[in-house]
Amino acid sequence: MLRNEALLQVAAGADIIDCNVNAPGVNDVELLTRAVKVVQETVDAPMCLDSPNKDALEAALKVYKGKALVNSVSGEEASLKRMLPLVKEYGCAVIGLVQDDEGIPKNTERRIAIAHKIVERAEKAGIPREDVVIDVLVFPIGAEAKAGLDVLEAIRRIREELGVNITMGASNMSFGMPDRPVINAAWASMVINAGATVLVTDAAKVRPAILATDLILGRDRFARRYIADHRKREQAAQQAQKA
Repeated sequence: MLRNEALLQVAAGADIIDCNVNAPGVNDVELLTRAVKVVQETVDAPMCLDSPNKDALEAALKVYKGKALVNSVSGEEASLKRMLPLVKEYGCAVIGLVQDDEGIPKNTERRIAIAHKIVERAEKAGIPREDVVIDVLVFPIGAEAKAGLDVLEAIRRIREELGVNITMGASNMSFGMPDRPVINAAWASMVINAGATVLVTDAAKVRPAILATDLILGRDRFARRYIADHRKREQAAQQAQKA
């Protein structure tokens, strides 16, 4: 099942495979290491090692071939002290969550301030800022009416002030709402336009919307990627009908 999912995501155009094995009762130190080995044996794509357990991340990094992306460090003091030395030791890139000891911010200015803190501390630890990816952390729009506007402004400001890559769980915005794929597609287009670069998502579900966004923003010369993907989906649909 893991091999198949990795193949499907790469076929759908995923640039990075997020590997997360967290579940109640799971030995994530052992399982994350095994998962990394399986995925790297199956596909030739970089991976994001996703775990809140430092021991699991370190065990997985010991067997990882290449430069991994680690998820994550936060602006909390304990997290910065615990995770940045690990990132430096293994030469990883790292996702920085805009959360600090006061919790997850609900406004633009605190998101930006925490992003600055994470980048500054990473650079002091010897980690170049190009290896820091900021996660702006999205609240569901059903629970926080201004969630979308605050995040969009934070993305623009962080890109302008720090120049780092920006990520987020692309479907978090729609949590609890009906017709979530509609919201997710609209949201993906908006955050890409604002400057987000590394969305955590199911590539098979949102790739057409992302390619359409790149086309409209002038990032797809002569619509080559958009048309190639359209033809690929048409061929798959025709094959499915024949089967």
